Amino acid sequence: MLSREFYLNPDTVTAARALLGKLIVVPDDQGRRVSGMIVETEAYLGTTDRAAHSFGGRRTPRNEATYGIGGQAYVFFIYGMYFQFNVVVGPAEQPHVVLIRAVEPVEGIEIMRERRGFLSEPGAIATGSRSDKNLTSGPGKLCIALNITRELNGSDLLGDRIWLEDQRSFTDTEIAVGTRIGIDYAGEDTEKPWRFWVKGNDFVSRK
Repeated sequence: MLSREFYLNPDTVTAARALLGKLIVVPDDQGRRVSGMIVETEAYLGTTDRAAHSFGGRRTPRNEATYGIGGQAYVFFIYGMYFQFNVVVGPAEQPHVVLIRAVEPVEGIEIMRERRGFLSEPGAIATGSRSDKNLTSGPGKLCIALNITRELNGSDLLGDRIWLEDQRSFTDTEIAVGTRIGIDYAGEDTEKPWRFWVKGNDFVSRK
């Protein structure tokens, strides 16, 4: 399990890159591990970032978790359909978060397929099944697969409901950097290079 110190990094952009390769673990109701390795992230820098929910100091019941100490989950509902999972980073009252855009399934893959309504295909990931490539390749998809809902909003990532672990590391040459997705409303902040993803990974939402 990652330490509190990891989440207290005041440099959110660096934290977003450092989260690549970490494992998100969300046990199911029978205690079985269901997990995915993070392969795509986006940084959101709080009150000064036009793309952030807390831009300009906005503080509401919906985004209150972003003002907590680093190492909490921020889960919100979007488009009336999907949840999205963010990791709160930095000190308390600095509402910075990292959106987890995609993960590569690691444990509990059959459970993920069932939750996503996929047919069981033994060995599908190893053989490059098109359906499995779509299993967790987006922020809404991964929340369904891992069963991340609003009930986990504000959860301590050092607790027993959802947590992150070390899985593997990537070098600079293995990581791509680009602009964030779906924030056309954010003016000049639209062009900030605050999205990171693992090059060549099948589960990245958009190359």
